[in-house]
Amino acid sequence: MNKTARTVLGSLVGLLLLTGVFSAGILVGNVIPATEQLPVIRDLLPLVPTVEPDQTSATPEEYQTLFTPFWEAWNIVHNNYVDRPLDDVALMRGAIRGMMDAIGDKQTFYMDPVVYDTETSALSGEYEGIGAYVDTDGDYLTIISPIEGSPAEAAGLKPGDQIVAIDGVDMTGTTPEQARQKVLGPADTTVTLTIAREGEEETMEFLITRAKITIPSVTGKMLENNIAYVDINQFGDKTTGELRILLDELLAQNPQGIIIDLRYNPGGYLHTSVEVTSEFIDEGVILYEQYGDGDRDTFNALGNGRATDLPLVVLVNEGSASASEILAGALQDYGRATLVGVQSYGKGSVQQWIPLSDDQGAARVTIAKWLTPNERAIDGVGLMPDFIVELTEEDIANELDPQLDKAIEVLLGLIAQK
Repeated sequence: MNKTARTVLGSLVGLLLLTGVFSAGILVGNVIPATEQLPVIRDLLPLVPTVEPDQTSATPEEYQTLFTPFWEAWNIVHNNYVDRPLDDVALMRGAIRGMMDAIGDKQTFYMDPVVYDTETSALSGEYEGIGAYVDTDGDYLTIISPIEGSPAEAAGLKPGDQIVAIDGVDMTGTTPEQARQKVLGPADTTVTLTIAREGEEETMEFLITRAKITIPSVTGKMLENNIAYVDINQFGDKTTGELRILLDELLAQNPQGIIIDLRYNPGGYLHTSVEVTSEFIDEGVILYEQYGDGDRDTFNALGNGRATDLPLVVLVNEGSASASEILAGALQDYGRATLVGVQSYGKGSVQQWIPLSDDQGAARVTIAKWLTPNERAIDGVGLMPDFIVELTEEDIANELDPQLDKAIEVLLGLIAQK
């Protein structure tokens, strides 16, 4: 699947229907590795020691009083519901999910054990699932694009397909994120998706066998005019190493400039974003992490970058989120790169995944917001490119990429000025 095809639909992409996906964003974490997400759109995940649940502190008396109605409701359903016995674990998980949802932050939510286990492998570059980029910003989960060679592609899923039922269960009234979690699953298991497709009067059913999918996070090549092209699709465990290997290969061919493609890159690890940015910035602040109590952490360039003096152009779009915006924002603030494309997603918060006891999943909680070197807050705002260039569905149908064409034009101008 080429980059152009991956930028067709949706305001929030980069969520993969794979076991091991993260929402758009920046993750901090307890290996806690990553998700919508991201989505899980992916998250910015700072790497921190695992936070173990406190097993010793007693529940404060005021909370015992506060939760009296909860236990009353618990007893009512156990004593009165028509179909018994009830699944206590399901009720417990539902209560946690409801509490997290009540906060009103779409980046803060409960991850049940299956979702947590599958999502924590996301940033390794190996996934198990149907293999499709999806949009969760709508009434139904919508296919952005199947991954090349994936079960989703083999089954015939297409961009724009809406998943209206999963395994025969109607998804009406179910949030797209909840639907996404239902599609996740281990390799060699099956899922039946009922699809509503534009132009088709009847829905269609697809029986798909999930599989293991390996996706490199960094690819690249030399273009005409001695330009190096680097495509980064996430900031995962292997991204820094993959980038360094690729840069060594490309720099050996003496490029005059580099295009970094971050379109529909939904994010990843915070520490990876710092490492990647350090390959292009010699020194200085890369980002500030701002906490609710006013405290702040500063993340500086690591030094010894491989490409700190070559002209740069960065491609961004509405799917460039979180860690992508850290890289693009820092390069823009320092005047190291010219941004081309459309306004980025605007995911300026940091999440931490905190495992719950007894292997009952994890709580994903927003713990901070981050700022660019010039202290720009991009959450809900995004980054504005220096050159705004749209990519239309007609362009995609005709296999055109005016954004990349503009990036090449701008980079050639920068090279000429050097």
